[in-house]
Amino acid sequence: MDHSSPSTGKRRNLKLNFDTVRFTAKSPTECFTAGHPTQIERLRSHSLEQTGKLNISPEESYEFTADDLTDYGEIGRGAFGTVNKMFHEKSGQVMAVKRIRSTVDEKEQKQLLMDLDVVMRSSDCPYIVQFYGALFKEGDCWICMELMATSCDKFYKFVYSQNETIHEHILGKITTRTLKALNYLKESLKIIHRDVKPSNILLDRGGNIKLCDFGISGQLVDSIAKTRDAGCRPYMAPERIDPTASKHGYDVRSDVWSLGITLLELSTGKFPYRKWNSVFDQLTEVVKGDAPQLPHSENFSAEFVNFVNSCLTKDETLRPKYKDLLRHSFITIYEAKQVDVANYICDVLERMPTRVPINDNL
Repeated sequence: MDHSSPSTGKRRNLKLNFDTVRFTAKSPTECFTAGHPTQIERLRSHSLEQTGKLNISPEESYEFTADDLTDYGEIGRGAFGTVNKMFHEKSGQVMAVKRIRSTVDEKEQKQLLMDLDVVMRSSDCPYIVQFYGALFKEGDCWICMELMATSCDKFYKFVYSQNETIHEHILGKITTRTLKALNYLKESLKIIHRDVKPSNILLDRGGNIKLCDFGISGQLVDSIAKTRDAGCRPYMAPERIDPTASKHGYDVRSDVWSLGITLLELSTGKFPYRKWNSVFDQLTEVVKGDAPQLPHSENFSAEFVNFVNSCLTKDETLRPKYKDLLRHSFITIYEAKQVDVANYICDVLERMPTRVPINDNL
């Protein structure tokens, strides 16, 4: 969509239009609604101003303005604006700052606020990118986030370009941590991610693996999500693509499918479907065709192959939910197994052509 077009008639100043999209704040399972007293309103009046509060940890917080941040340059770009690497001198913290343009339209504002709300309420989950604080500068919203080194998308493409593969030990840790993040969203926040893919799983030099990008996360009502027009279509489950199935809604098993596609891509070095030229092509291949499967090979254990292929069960009623996957032997093995993820990630990052940290999860 061309966001610069004057014909949309939906332009608003981001700061003045927070009332158009609201969150109730009555419980941890608050729903995304309009017309109620909101957490976002309180943020706008207390922290989303020219001066904000930077919460580095429960014991360390600072009042700060945009002038307190040293800009090290752009490290990512998306539909809403840019991500810059910035340094806060008083805390010594380097961070990724999403700079959201004040001219984003109402749909984009809704996604921004959903993303902001999720990361703010996920501070106790070590597998979700952390939020530090936010403020406004000249109408633009600056969101300060934990800085990660790269995404699984960029990481795996470089690895395979070197005629190497990602070892199952690393895939095991990526799987367990991503699954725990998704389960946290469901159990603690009652939401479904809806956009699980390699570019939304981030890595850093400390060996941390974290989920990001919650702008299109959907609220679960009786564990069912209803909308069909959200998410990255290549990773969508069959029941979300098929109009006859999606009208009944879908649950976390749609994200289980996306996780399976993601793991298949990371373990083989390529996306399992051909490039589609139309929605009909996708409908034919994903909904009507056989599910992609990870073949048995000497490179992977039987537990990993079984885990991936169970995620890619076409019939969602037979596809496992998170509680089943968390009990899977592959997960229990890699929860207990000691793996030097940090050393492996650092080794690959040192060889990647771009060493600048990237957080293009807008």
